[in-house]
Amino acid sequence: MAMPLLLLSVLLLLTSASANKYNVGDEKGWNPGVNYTLWVNKHRPFHVGDWLVFYYQSGMADVVQVDETAYNKCDASHPISNYSKGRSYAFELNQTKRYYFICSFGYCYQGMKVSILAHPLPPPSPPPSSDHSAACRTGILSSSIAGFAMAAILRFLF
Repeated sequence: MAMPLLLLSVLLLLTSASANKYNVGDEKGWNPGVNYTLWVNKHRPFHVGDWLVFYYQSGMADVVQVDETAYNKCDASHPISNYSKGRSYAFELNQTKRYYFICSFGYCYQGMKVSILAHPLPPPSPPPSSDHSAACRTGILSSSIAGFAMAAILRFLF
């Protein structure tokens, strides 16, 4: 009974969608003078499980998660969360909802804020149906990868 459960677990791991990691502001990081609306438009859609990584100068900025009202007013007085240690902060989008982040060092008024809508994970894409031989090759390759992964796990366990 344990073996079918193990097989199911491995197959689920092999077919699960992978999360993306986004550096907020790309190479410019979490700094004043960056148009975060353009950055969001460039990278969307964001999905549950994706990670936002904020890179900033220690002591010069922070990352404050706030609600919509506080976001619109650049008000960090009642944060949902606040992070200011180190030089980076990683945040997982773990729910389908809109997230709001600001900098409380006064730069929010200059546009140092970002709003991200996290969508549910999209369903896996079906293989193209127009080329049956390509779909078969893809299925064979996926089965081979799953078989090799299963063999490696079984060797490790036994």
